Amino acid sequence: MVLFKNTAKLLILSSFLGITACTSTNTMNAELIPTDYVNPFIGASTSVGAAGVYHGLGKTFPGATTPYGMVQVSPNTITGGDNGSGYSYEHKTIEGFAFTQMSGVGWFGDLGNFLVMPTTGELQKIAGREDSIKGYRSVYNKATEVAKAGYYSVELTDYKIKAESSSTPHCGILRFTFPAHEQSRIQIDLARRVGGTSTAQYVKVVDDNTIQGWMKCTPDGGGWGNGEGSADYTVYYYAQFSKPLNNYGFWSADIPDGWTRKRDQVVGLPYLQRVSQASIIKDKKELAGKHLGFFTEFPTAEGEEVELKVGISFVDMEGATNNFKQEIASKNFDQVKQEANDLWNKELNRVKITGGTDDEKTVFYTALYHTMIDPRIYADVDGRYVGGDHQIHEGDGTFTKRTIFSGWDVFRSQFPLQTIINPRLVSDQLNSLITMAEQSGREYYERWEVLNSYSGCMLGNPALSVLADAYVKGIRTYDAEKAYQYAVNTSRKFGNDLLGYTPEPLSISYTLEYAYADWCISQLAKALGKEDGYKLFYEKGQAYYNIFDKEKEWFRPRKADGTWEAWPENARTKEWYGCIESNAYQQGWFVPHDIPGMVELMGGKEMVIADLTNLFDKTPSNLLWNEYYNHANEPVHFVPFLFNQLDVPWNTQKWTRYICEKAYANKVEGIVGNEDVGQMSAWYILAASGIHPSCPGNTRMEITSPIFDKIEFRLDPKYHSGKTFTVIAHDNNTKNQYIQKALLNGKEHKKCYLNFTEIAAGGTLELFMGDKPNTEWGI
Repeated sequence: MVLFKNTAKLLILSSFLGITACTSTNTMNAELIPTDYVNPFIGASTSVGAAGVYHGLGKTFPGATTPYGMVQVSPNTITGGDNGSGYSYEHKTIEGFAFTQMSGVGWFGDLGNFLVMPTTGELQKIAGREDSIKGYRSVYNKATEVAKAGYYSVELTDYKIKAESSSTPHCGILRFTFPAHEQSRIQIDLARRVGGTSTAQYVKVVDDNTIQGWMKCTPDGGGWGNGEGSADYTVYYYAQFSKPLNNYGFWSADIPDGWTRKRDQVVGLPYLQRVSQASIIKDKKELAGKHLGFFTEFPTAEGEEVELKVGISFVDMEGATNNFKQEIASKNFDQVKQEANDLWNKELNRVKITGGTDDEKTVFYTALYHTMIDPRIYADVDGRYVGGDHQIHEGDGTFTKRTIFSGWDVFRSQFPLQTIINPRLVSDQLNSLITMAEQSGREYYERWEVLNSYSGCMLGNPALSVLADAYVKGIRTYDAEKAYQYAVNTSRKFGNDLLGYTPEPLSISYTLEYAYADWCISQLAKALGKEDGYKLFYEKGQAYYNIFDKEKEWFRPRKADGTWEAWPENARTKEWYGCIESNAYQQGWFVPHDIPGMVELMGGKEMVIADLTNLFDKTPSNLLWNEYYNHANEPVHFVPFLFNQLDVPWNTQKWTRYICEKAYANKVEGIVGNEDVGQMSAWYILAASGIHPSCPGNTRMEITSPIFDKIEFRLDPKYHSGKTFTVIAHDNNTKNQYIQKALLNGKEHKKCYLNFTEIAAGGTLELFMGDKPNTEWGI
């Protein structure tokens, strides 16, 4: 997902040599330790140059976090531009360490709050810019940069300071090792925000070691979508220094009321000059303002360590204080680091693999790691959270409030993966969306939620897919009647009702996505015994017929008056022709709920197989952004599994293996597109395991060719009747990529798909592999 972005400036991509991450080379260990195979640098670049197109690369962050944690303590190298994670590997300087980050997003990002930087010498009040303007940012020694699950460290060359970070779910910790210096310092930019600035801040010195306060972030300060995403939130903090605050101060910039304070402006020369001229205030214990910073200075001996521990809350200052006291107050850095590692191993062990190379294991467990960043915890340790009405709500213990739902992306693979390994997370997400719809008074679902905002990002009604998929798979721990009514409301507000299709602009994408979502409602209605609702929404799911031009033999954008949009010579491969971030050749396969109907429209099975084969044959081998099978973006993510439904399953096996090999790698540029909040990674996890959905909302799971010899999924006894589901690939290697036969629980299995109930019941799927297609199996 990249969404309507201006082409970013071409970045000069530095060498990606010297990445330091903990990767085991001992393949003989009986008990694999997942965190040994997590490399957070995979995808950690926003580089347009490396991607060769405006969307950039993975846009993940390398810093420390915990599974689905509220806090991410990560280095930031850039504030403005299309850099949602705040970090890009090829940058040569670090401007500080923030305590909140987004992961893998393709629009103009947000968060990046509470930016901390250790410095020495003269106080600088701006980070400056790497390319031109001096500030407190520092060159860093790339050879010293280390990223692991729950830990990050680096040497800041300009100051000769080693910086380390780790986290708990609601708190973060930094440890700085200083040189001998009479004027060492920790400074905090309270206004800083990825893609903009917080618009108001407050800070108070509580005691000799502690400060607390808040940072208010509104659309006027940019952030999500440069303000278009309507993100409106407040970050509260409670921060404790290991060294007493004997010499502290504030800086406060006088920002004129009429100034725009968004993505481009806050890194522009006039704004930076204004902040650099901020007054220093040393005779107060608390301060409020438009652009504040805090610093504490102290002498240090060579090798002296200073720690900063911070509790974060989106509820209130009491919440930040309580989070701090409950999770980190009594712990030192090494204890926090070890506990973060332990949390990651516990979660990553939901899937165990055997076989594969060390690089493949690293790609797998890093992908699984990236699926466990979001949807993140939004509630405090006491269960309180800010709801859709922006008021504080008490948690009732039935679910954990979560945030960052990248719906258009994650309904395809990320949430289907979670229905297997973490159904409670799916329940939490649905409860979060349902209560948000209720509390906000809107009574419909947002397609891309972040911090309770109805951002309107992307298109379609993806929450309806997640809801239907969960319900038909037995995840029903929410008010189903209310959930259904909100689904109906969503379709009425955003759908094909008016004309039976959605007219230009983006007619193809809108119509196909809405038709699929309406079919999802039909499946939910059917399961709830609502026959009239089932018939109505099943019929609405047929809207795709209304934009298929039989003369052109393909989907075609249609105008509001019923006429067709002009058909250019390269109509099927022209990006943005009726489609969002794609072309008609890519988006046109998106009728997952009615493949037989789609195939009939397209001229029959043989013509469709030939056209699909052409799509893959013309795809460039690097799988970077292209006009054929473009794995770098989501519209095509179900396409490889169409071969299964066309009775040529060996082509699904061939191409999913190929995509796993070419689109993913153990290197910075190891994700060919934006990671998209877990979606790109979840696709790999499922495909590399030999199973993947082709239409969330039904229970069919396609069987394909696994990368690994054995994959074991741990099931949840509260939602599943089985304990584990295992896929075993016999005689598996890079040449033997074709399934010869299959056994399910010891009995011959002739179908190229499973029913989800067979997975949830537990058991073993055995696949016997060979180097040539078996054209008799799976058809």
